[in-house]
Amino acid sequence: MSGESDLIKLYSSRILALAADIPRQDRLQAPDATVKRRAPLCGSTVTVDIRVADGKVVDYGQEVRACALGQAAASIVGGVIVGCSTAEVVAARDALKAMLKDGAPTPAAPFDGLEVLRPAREYKNRHASILLSLEAAVEALDQAAQSDCA
Repeated sequence: MSGESDLIKLYSSRILALAADIPRQDRLQAPDATVKRRAPLCGSTVTVDIRVADGKVVDYGQEVRACALGQAAASIVGGVIVGCSTAEVVAARDALKAMLKDGAPTPAAPFDGLEVLRPAREYKNRHASILLSLEAAVEALDQAAQSDCA
């Protein structure tokens, strides 16, 4: 019974509110890169479109088909990613992964809102869905940088 009540606590009102109000859900018309990522275990998917200028995200769109935890992560990322450098997005992804896997500190601002997902640490089968948005964003930033060099 304890496991069930812990799972209910995981889906806090804050997480559900974030999942219900995901920003930047309009796909971009002419992105510099588009990446779709899927969490194989649960089937959650996130597609991100990104526009970059001078090494910073200048526009971002996303389509999120994920569980409430993946939606909450996408909500936080979508709300703060514009204006961030590639290094900041990579650092946020790495910090979120470490927070979930090892109990490491919360990602730095502006991604510090991801702290709300710390209780998911105990649910390893949810980690992939939570990481989707940042993993897709990092991959899109990588693609955009490569196309700039071409």
